[in-house]
Amino acid sequence: MKVKIESSRIIKPCYDGPPPSTTTCIPLSPFDNTNYDGQIAVIYAYRPPTPPNLTVKLGLQKVLSAYREWAGRLGKNEEGDPVIVLNDKGVRFVEASVDDPVDESMPSKPSPVLLTLHPPLKGVEELVQVQLTRFSCGSLVVGFSAHHRVADGHATSNFLVAWGKACRGLEMGPLPTHDRTIFVPRDPPKSDFQHKGAEYTSKKPNESDDDFDDSILAEEVVIDKVHFTTDFLAKLKSSASLSLNEDIRSIARSNGPTQPNKMYTTFECLVAHLWRGITRARALSGSETTQVRIAVDGRMRLNPRVPNNYFGNLVLWAFPEAKVKDLLNEPTSYATKVIHEAVSKVDDRYFKSFIDFASHALKGEDLHPTQNINPSPADLEVDSWLRFPFYDLDFGCGSPYLFMPFYFPTEGIILLSPSFKGDGSIDAFIPLHKDHLERFKDSCYTL
Repeated sequence: MKVKIESSRIIKPCYDGPPPSTTTCIPLSPFDNTNYDGQIAVIYAYRPPTPPNLTVKLGLQKVLSAYREWAGRLGKNEEGDPVIVLNDKGVRFVEASVDDPVDESMPSKPSPVLLTLHPPLKGVEELVQVQLTRFSCGSLVVGFSAHHRVADGHATSNFLVAWGKACRGLEMGPLPTHDRTIFVPRDPPKSDFQHKGAEYTSKKPNESDDDFDDSILAEEVVIDKVHFTTDFLAKLKSSASLSLNEDIRSIARSNGPTQPNKMYTTFECLVAHLWRGITRARALSGSETTQVRIAVDGRMRLNPRVPNNYFGNLVLWAFPEAKVKDLLNEPTSYATKVIHEAVSKVDDRYFKSFIDFASHALKGEDLHPTQNINPSPADLEVDSWLRFPFYDLDFGCGSPYLFMPFYFPTEGIILLSPSFKGDGSIDAFIPLHKDHLERFKDSCYTL
C-alpha cells in the first residue's frame, strides 16, 4: 500500500469566546508519572459516504477547546516537576491518500503497513496526532495517536466520542473534569503495600523496552488477532467459574440455604485462558513463576469515587502470578481465581497507599516506572479496551466498520478489544514469537 501525504500541519483549538491564558501549567499526577512515557496509536476505518476532511478538522479544533491538554506540551515547572503546559501550540493534522480500494489495502490485523496510516510516534512534541487517509473507494481511515502520560484509555475514549459529537454539531458533554490535584496524600502518609517492584523499579528501561517498531523485534514477533465468539466465551466463563460455585455451595450447605450461581467476569476468564495457553506454548519449565500485569481503573475503586469524566491517568496494576506447573496442571478455574483475587486487592486502600508512596517515599530515589519495561519471557501484560466506547466515534457517517491498535511487535503485551461485530464477542491482539504463536493457535479454542 502506497500512502501519499497530501498535507501536514499544526491545528489549534477554536474557542467560542476569548481564548484562555497560554501560560497555565497542569502538574502531572502520580498516576500520570507512573504510566507509559510515549505515544499510543489506534486505527479506525469508515465506509462511504464519509464527511469531508474539513468537517473532521473543525470538529477536532472545537473539541480541543474542551480538552486543552492535548493541544499543549509536556514540560517542567520551576521546581523541575513534570507538567502539561496549556500553551495551545496545537496538534498535528495530516491528510493523505491511497490510489487503491481499502479492501485491497487494509490488513485485518496489526502489521507494518499500519505504520503508514498514522504519523510517526517518536521524536514528536505534539501530544495528539491525526492522519486522515482517503482511499479510492471513498473509504476513510483515521489514524489517531496520543501521549499516554496525558490520559489513559478511559479518558482518551471520552475525548474521541466528544470529537465525533463536535463533528456532528452536537453538545460534547459530559465535559471533562481536569483537576489533577485531587490525589492528595494522607497526613501522615501511610504506604500499606510494597510499590517498589510493582509500579516502580530500580531497573532502567533500555532502548528496546519502549521501541514498538524495533526491527529485530519485528523479525521475531508476529501479531495475530484471535476472535472469541460469544458462545465460546459463555462456555469458558461457565467452566472457569466452576470452582467458585462449588465453594459457594459448600459454604451454603454449612450456613444456610443454597445461593445462586456466581460467575467470574468474562475478562478474568479470558485472561486466565490466554495465560494458560500462552504459557503452554512457550514450553516453560514447571518450576518457573509466571506473572500477568493487568491494568485496573481506579475511577470506581477510590472512595470517594472519581467521576467517569475525569481526564488524566487513573490506572494501577494487578500482578497475579503462579508456578507454571500449577497453572498448567490445575483447571482454568485455578488461574481465574488467582487473577480475580489479585485484581480485587487493587482497591481503595491500595490506590491511596500508592498516592502516599509516590508523593513521599519516591522522592530522592532513583526509581523508574515499570510500565516502560517490557514483560520478561515468562510473563504477560494484558490491557483491556473492552469497556471503552471506541466504536462510538461517529463523524457523521456512523460507526467505524473496523478498529484495531497500532503495530506493536512487543512480545507478550496483549490487547483485548470488543469485536466490530457488536455482538459481545472479543478480539485479542496477541504478539508472540512465531513458533510460540503457532503452538498457541493450535489449542487456543480448546477448553
